[in-house]
Amino acid sequence: AIAPDGRLSRMVMEITTPSGTTEDDRFRRVLARFTPDSVHVTIHQASRTTARSFATEGALTVPHVSMLYGVIEFEITAALKRAATVDSGQELLFRQFYPDRDVGPSFVLHRGRVVPQGPGRIELRHDWLAGTGVVTVDTAGRLLHYDGDRTTYKVQVERLADPPDVEAIAASLVARERAAGPRALSVRDTARGTIGPATLEVDYGRPIARGRVLLGNVISYDRVWRTGANAATQFTTSAPLTIGGLDLPAGSYTLWTVPHPDGAELILNAETGQWGTGYDATRDVGRVPLRVEDLATPVDTFTIAVVPRDGRSGALTFAWGPFRWTAEVVVR
Repeated sequence: AIAPDGRLSRMVMEITTPSGTTEDDRFRRVLARFTPDSVHVTIHQASRTTARSFATEGALTVPHVSMLYGVIEFEITAALKRAATVDSGQELLFRQFYPDRDVGPSFVLHRGRVVPQGPGRIELRHDWLAGTGVVTVDTAGRLLHYDGDRTTYKVQVERLADPPDVEAIAASLVARERAAGPRALSVRDTARGTIGPATLEVDYGRPIARGRVLLGNVISYDRVWRTGANAATQFTTSAPLTIGGLDLPAGSYTLWTVPHPDGAELILNAETGQWGTGYDATRDVGRVPLRVEDLATPVDTFTIAVVPRDGRSGALTFAWGPFRWTAEVVVR
């Protein structure tokens, strides 16, 4: 329910998890009631009901449901109604929470900003999404298009005149999974190898192409990529070496890449242990060009390999979809 001033006043969310091990895990119903200075959340499960209240300090507060882009429209229209005047570039602040996970005993209120960029164009920025989403709206403030290319969720969302056949889409996805078998997405893996006296280890997430166009789409051109999925790609060498001509002491690093329409670069960074959105250019050890090859047989699951050649040299290779990138390695 929406109050006359555009503020959300009430929300009901039913969450079904078929793989849950208990009745409480398999189904819960979340009711949230919003007042000018607080959120009151009640969670109904098979064995219990939990009620909690959280202060919002008067902030415009909205729920965030992953991949539900209608909520973005609500954020924008509510923020615009809340603002007395809207000038291009003026930031309209709001707070968000995850109703399916942030409800206790702690309650995380994330910060977001709606930034008008002129007629029909708005930028959406918030502290749980790395980057900036670009939204096109009509004169009534309704979302027409959302572009996530500048964020870590690289989606394109279009408003439809008629609702899609959700049951047909679900049936198609079920049939596809039954034919190919279920697959875990972006599993964590480790590539290990020895080049002369050096032991090399790469810890990385392995996304699956699944028929998508990768370069210039899933992986944006001219922007730093985490070189995998989820947490940053960690690299360790037990001995000093050179990668692509860059001297590298023994130790631990993170690997990042920047694809271009005409090539690719490898970044060696001194910071370790961070999430894949936490790239800090001030910690760069250096950048080197990668050799780019087109593969005759595409690689569906992103694969990093340590390839020894002789007692002192070898390579790091990065293969996904139609491409393979190679960095030459020489042990010093």
